[in-house]
Amino acid sequence: MEVPLKSTHIPRATIQRLAVYVQVLETLVQEGELVISSDGLARACGVNPSQIRKDLAYFGEFGVRGVGYYVQDLLLAIKQSLGINRTWNVALVGVGNLGRALLRHGVFRRRGFILVGAFDCDPFKIGEEVAGLEVVCSRRLKDKVAELDIEIGMITTPADRAQRAANYLIEAGIRGIVNFAPARISAPDNVFVEYVDFMHHIFSVAFNISLSQTKIPS
Repeated sequence: MEVPLKSTHIPRATIQRLAVYVQVLETLVQEGELVISSDGLARACGVNPSQIRKDLAYFGEFGVRGVGYYVQDLLLAIKQSLGINRTWNVALVGVGNLGRALLRHGVFRRRGFILVGAFDCDPFKIGEEVAGLEVVCSRRLKDKVAELDIEIGMITTPADRAQRAANYLIEAGIRGIVNFAPARISAPDNVFVEYVDFMHHIFSVAFNISLSQTKIPS
């Protein structure tokens, strides 16, 4: 089923919500649900029904008036829209504690993102096997990207090594990078970079707790 984009200018927040919709719909499929109302889907996703309709409108018309959404069809349509209706080969650079945890985390493979390469510059780590992958020197990334058909890179190095890791990935032709290192990196405009900084989320939680405890004078 082809889902043509009605607009190429899709807000970042919409993409993030679509990822939530996928998680909820996958759970519904596992539970054997065939149809869900827009109100029911909205409650499960933590948004309002009009927001769901607005998000989905970027990709076409979904749902049946008086019935709701066919769960399996909607899930497949969103996956195609996000480009996750196929598998992606991923390289991880930085085999420290976080890198090892991610390599051993089965969620990536279940979601279609296959970690096929582990890279590090530490000579004591090169040659080690982690989660079935041999750790390879980062300088060999270019050859391995071509050999393993890698399209996405994940950086889990210390902050001061993140740019070097990014440079290796960019020079190897990688156009998508997920950076877990607590550092900003420079990349060409045609390389898409996403940041995962756990401290940002902790700061946000701390702020909201503090805000809720602040008494506003009437």
